[in-house]
Amino acid sequence: MRAFGGGDDGDGHGERRPRDPVSGTMAERLSVLLDRDVGRAVRAGSSHDWDISYAELTDGTRLFVKALPRGAPPSGVLTAEARGLEWLGRTFGSPAIDVLAWDERILVLPWMEEREPTAQAAERLGHRLAGMHMTGADHFGADWPGYIGPLPMDNTPSDDWPRFYAEQRLRPYLRRALDQGALTPSDVRVVEKVVDAVPDLAGDPGPPARVHGDLWSGNVLWRERDAVLIDPAAHGGHREADLAMLALFGLPHLERVRDAYNEAAPLASGWRSRVALHQLHPLLVHVCLFGAAYRTTTLEAARTALRGG
Repeated sequence: MRAFGGGDDGDGHGERRPRDPVSGTMAERLSVLLDRDVGRAVRAGSSHDWDISYAELTDGTRLFVKALPRGAPPSGVLTAEARGLEWLGRTFGSPAIDVLAWDERILVLPWMEEREPTAQAAERLGHRLAGMHMTGADHFGADWPGYIGPLPMDNTPSDDWPRFYAEQRLRPYLRRALDQGALTPSDVRVVEKVVDAVPDLAGDPGPPARVHGDLWSGNVLWRERDAVLIDPAAHGGHREADLAMLALFGLPHLERVRDAYNEAAPLASGWRSRVALHQLHPLLVHVCLFGAAYRTTTLEAARTALRGG
């Protein structure tokens, strides 16, 4: 979500063509969805299965837009993201970004001007993340079909976190990685030992937490005084999972975030020994998306999880 650039998808001048939520320029489609005049919309590229655009209302308000390509059938991925953000947002002081509008083909968010991360912003993020988690969920999973990136994610509600994590977060992506040839049968047997041992490795998961579900550092946008979260795979889950993923690819001022989180909602004893267990899910997803480049890290995480940290 950075500055505008590139060519115009609709110049906003001259006679307005009939508005339709599917056809027409992106500016026209957004005008229908928002019921406001959009002056321009600029395509900025693509990510996974969707296009990225920047848009601007005639009053100067800037927008960030994700949309399925023209002609592509609705997949549910943008619906899942929008519902997840709205659900995460129904918490006091939620760090989730606001949703301005959405339908099954388009998601409209505020345009964010990012700042350099500071220790103070990290501390505020830790407190707000704890508040979001502790708001809780009715169950593990969610009431809508899930996605993590472009991949489907089984959100079938469950009251049993070890079984939920093993069968709905680990095993499906392990099978997919094998089918794609990114992991060998020998690799799979290593990870399956963790899948089978989740009840013994998990500790007490506590009640379902309201988790982001895909909280790597790229989904944290820093502002002057705090940070906002984007691109969730939101569901009722284990609150240690979000913190483990923040550590997986590195987050500025991570220790400050974690300390502030612990002040607001102390983590259970032994949480450090479970970091690798929680990181195994996003690593398997990365293997499915990006291939064997993540194979070694995934196997290391599996062996670490089996050792208990």
